[in-house]
Amino acid sequence: MSHMSEARDIAARAAALREQLHHHAWRYYTLDAPEIPDAEYDRLFGELQALEQAHPGLRSVDSPTQRVLGSVLEGLAPVRHAVPMLSIQTETDTTAAGARAFDARVRRELELADDAPPVPYTAELKFDGLAINLRYESGVLVQAATRGDGQTGEDVTHNIRTIGQIPLRLRGAAPPLLEIRGEVYMRRDAFERLNERQREKGERTYVNPRNTAAGAVRQLDPAVTASRPLAFYAYGVGEVRGWREPATQGALLDALAAFGVPVAAERRVVHGAAGLVRFHDDIEAARDRLPFDIDGVVYKVDSLELQRRLGFKTREPRWAVAHKFPAQEQATHLNGIELQVGRTGKLTPVAKLEPVFVGGTTVSNATLHNLFELRRKGVRVGDEVIVRRAGDVIPEIVGRMPGVRPHYVPNLRMPRACPVCGSAVVRERGSVEHRCSGGLFCAAQRKQALLHFAGRRAMDIEGLGDKLVDQLVDGGVVRTLADLYPLATPEGTARLAALERMGDKSAANLTEALERSKTTTLARFVYALGIRHVGEATAKDLARHFGTLSRIEDAPLEQLIEVRDVGPVVAESIRTFFDQPHNREVVAALVAAGVSWPEHEGAAAAPGALAGRTLVLTGTLPDLTRDQARDLIEAAGGKVAGSVSKKTDYVVAGSEAGSKLERARELGVTVLDEAGLRALLAAASAN
Repeated sequence: MSHMSEARDIAARAAALREQLHHHAWRYYTLDAPEIPDAEYDRLFGELQALEQAHPGLRSVDSPTQRVLGSVLEGLAPVRHAVPMLSIQTETDTTAAGARAFDARVRRELELADDAPPVPYTAELKFDGLAINLRYESGVLVQAATRGDGQTGEDVTHNIRTIGQIPLRLRGAAPPLLEIRGEVYMRRDAFERLNERQREKGERTYVNPRNTAAGAVRQLDPAVTASRPLAFYAYGVGEVRGWREPATQGALLDALAAFGVPVAAERRVVHGAAGLVRFHDDIEAARDRLPFDIDGVVYKVDSLELQRRLGFKTREPRWAVAHKFPAQEQATHLNGIELQVGRTGKLTPVAKLEPVFVGGTTVSNATLHNLFELRRKGVRVGDEVIVRRAGDVIPEIVGRMPGVRPHYVPNLRMPRACPVCGSAVVRERGSVEHRCSGGLFCAAQRKQALLHFAGRRAMDIEGLGDKLVDQLVDGGVVRTLADLYPLATPEGTARLAALERMGDKSAANLTEALERSKTTTLARFVYALGIRHVGEATAKDLARHFGTLSRIEDAPLEQLIEVRDVGPVVAESIRTFFDQPHNREVVAALVAAGVSWPEHEGAAAAPGALAGRTLVLTGTLPDLTRDQARDLIEAAGGKVAGSVSKKTDYVVAGSEAGSKLERARELGVTVLDEAGLRALLAAASAN
């Protein structure tokens, strides 16, 4: 093959990869309907990245590899908008009168008779984010700018490229020039996760999604922006060349969506004031269910021709208005601070507020998250504070109003004992959270402990779900884990059957499941106890290493640290758990109730009859469940993997085995049925 022919092939492959990656990014970010797994996307991305590194001339500004640039800017350059980015008049009357007033103004400006047909409007969401202008030339993103003062904004192209929802190249036949305008915002769940990470690191938290998004867009370092979970919705256009715009605002938004640009689904073409009022009411009712903040809705005359006729009044269009909702932040008085023990044992300071109407409801309690955040915010009883409520997010205190305190109030201190059960309150090294250590005994953690204990990978008590746990705990039937097993008696079954929506058959099924769960493994039992940081793998390691429950209960820190993957934090968590007399009492009561496992099971299997062997399970086995087969393999020291590779020693296949079985045959991996697995385990243990 000639050098030129090889170069053409490489260029063609790079172009094909860019096309595939653009398509899959659109499916993932805009449609939320990915066609390929993340690993396959990463593979394609890595291949393109390698090609561009080897052949820098192939790199283009619209390449997916250029979303995050390496350089840090010294400042943001000004950008003069070809078409001004003007603000929209705000209607602060949050009642239906606000919508009617806008419709009346439009009809008056258009000189419509009283009996003229209703005016069509496009009704949209008013996003609480940062307005951005995206400039596409021949379909390629070449510049992104903030609104600024409407005439001049700031060049933030380096940061906007990092937002996966914003296409670097438009889909389909794009015009020579198209400026798309919209809002960069942050979803509430992403904002909460971001703040939770900040709290875990003991760092400053962010006030609200809007300010966080705006601050991220104006960063000088694009790597910082890339670390923030930003999103985008389009709502209009700026300068346009070589494109015949649709006749209506609704059709314009549909056209932008066809170009692969995200457009909010919550938009509607309505007619007259009645249609505007219905939209306002519907969105206000659905506001809490939206995954992002909005502070109102926007009404626009649908016809672009009528928009041109209506024109502008000073710096605001006559053909549009923003109709606000109640504010999501308000000031109120902090009357007190109480400590709340959560389902997982976390102690959270809760503000007791002078009731205030915020975010559409009256709020009297708000979270302060943890002791360190409370102190960073400088909040004390008696302060005037700012409370925020957005959607279904728990109301929180975001700060205090400026001003001098009338009298001194000491800082809140965390107690040494849990206010609910009296167990020791602990804080792990490097953590900002204080927790109650009485997990099995503490009434505040009772429901969480029961649900975890009954889980499929723990004691596997089928039928013991959320609703039943609520009934058992709220009705005083179950106070500790050990209270479950007396239910597996005739008297207990009758008591279960008397519960609301339970019935004789369901009660009998649950008592059977309870009886079955008494025979378990040491690893499952240890995992079921819900010790912080002790997951399935660590529980299995503890069982293999120590062999008996008593040795785990009494192991000093230095012995616990000898266990594979157990470090100082995990070891301290285990030691703290078993140092609580309440927890020991519940464990002893469970054993007395008949929960048992093979003696020294872990120690016997520790050398590993299948040590170093990797097995893959696929299909449905005749007698063993997938979990039972996994337990047998791991008890013999083997490892169960999720996919077949050259490193796989055996594939255990049942009925309806799929691609894993085919892959095993391709690679020549030994395939066993259930009988073969049992024979292998028997032969291995005999050796």
